[in-house]
Amino acid sequence: MGMMPGLRDLDYTAPELDATGRSIESVQLPTGMIPWFPGGHADPWNHVEAAMALTATGRRAAAEAAYGWLAATQLDDGSWHAYYASDGSIEEHRRDTNVTAYVAAGVCHHYLSTGDDGFLQSMWPTVEAALDWVLRWQQPGGEIAWAVSPRGEVMSATPPEAGRSAVALLAACSSVCTSLRAGIACAAAVGLDRSDWRRALARLQGAIATRPDAFAPKDEFAMDWYYPVLGGALDDASSVRRIEQGWSTWVIAGRGVRCRSDSAWVTTAETAELAMACVRLGRSAEAAGLLDATRAHRMSSGAYLTGVVYPGGDQFPPGEQSTYSAAAVVLAAQMLAGSPATTGVLG
Repeated sequence: MGMMPGLRDLDYTAPELDATGRSIESVQLPTGMIPWFPGGHADPWNHVEAAMALTATGRRAAAEAAYGWLAATQLDDGSWHAYYASDGSIEEHRRDTNVTAYVAAGVCHHYLSTGDDGFLQSMWPTVEAALDWVLRWQQPGGEIAWAVSPRGEVMSATPPEAGRSAVALLAACSSVCTSLRAGIACAAAVGLDRSDWRRALARLQGAIATRPDAFAPKDEFAMDWYYPVLGGALDDASSVRRIEQGWSTWVIAGRGVRCRSDSAWVTTAETAELAMACVRLGRSAEAAGLLDATRAHRMSSGAYLTGVVYPGGDQFPPGEQSTYSAAAVVLAAQMLAGSPATTGVLG
């Protein structure tokens, strides 16, 4: 099965990425749902990222089955539950705004990859309902509450011992920026002008850039460091400064990105996502080095370990090979190669 147009061989060859796409497809269920690993649960955000990797590796039917599962399981208000078990039952009933929003990024990516107007038209109601639901929870200051309880109440994102109240998460809101831009592009492609989404995006970016106290303190996680850059929430100068200031804290030379600042647990997904953020900044050499570091997590099947703890090299969780980790590598390789579809959504 050939790669989608736009990829050229770099550190990862087209056959290697094809094998990674095959490893993701092998975990996909007949319903179209893509669990984290065989027998595991799925969440709509990582499900979408895996679907994007299926599209990127030429597995169009499998990707469209994944989007079909989303359309079929979307709740009447436009949201999804946070986690679904492999048997289709609901594992976690809360609804995350960032998780719900990401369908827009996936649908836009598939449309840009295939040019299929029929697909976009069929998925547009799903995208529109999802983003409209997400923006119901935008706060007066521009940030978006991270989650809604099963009773329909905004959930706090701040631990009680933090001494202040916040309902928003920085990494999640940064990802919503990506989703809103994708949704705006989808709207334009179907002939609609969602200027309200553009205004909401501007307010959200303003909150991220100027109101750090609006977000729960999660700065021990790498995602809070690089996601404002990956999500395009900051201007170029602020993005470069942020990446440079945090590099020595988060990057283990030759290994990749630690998930938490207090641990040498290097994760495939965080390493690949930082590579994408570097591509956004035009720092291709750093991106290529990060992507090359993920080879240490690659299995012969093309799948990827979720993470490795150094210096011992122990797998953590032991033996876990996650579809979202594999997908992040595919998408990072696509961005580094200049794929128009992937760069158009994530770049």
